[in-house]
Amino acid sequence: MTVSAHCDGPCGVYDPASARIAAEAVLSMTKKILALDPDDRSHATANSLSRFITIKEEQAQLAKTELLILWTDYFKPPHLEEYPDLHDMFWKAAKLCSAVKVEVSLEKAEELMETINQVHTIFWATKDREVAYYTAT
Repeated sequence: MTVSAHCDGPCGVYDPASARIAAEAVLSMTKKILALDPDDRSHATANSLSRFITIKEEQAQLAKTELLILWTDYFKPPHLEEYPDLHDMFWKAAKLCSAVKVEVSLEKAEELMETINQVHTIFWATKDREVAYYTAT
């Protein structure tokens, strides 16, 4: 018996939703960090800041991992023919994940969400499906 697949894993295991969920956590934590009073030196505020940063960085890394899996395992040469900017889009998305770890930038966190929306749209188009992009917020 010969078996072949266009993906490295069985069909149906890939979905950009996990990257979106992680990026939403990044956006949420960025907003929480920016909302903290910079003059409040209490232990409670320091603890919250530490937790928000930890979650933001962990989720940014998770988003990056999920995006890289899509880029390297799901998308194949025929997809690049149809979407010639695919490599550039994923490269920029990975760089955004790094930027939101390093910075506390609402602009970068929102840009990451927008880029993942583009990934979502292209991903589902490759499957000839229209799947709504929605966020929890």
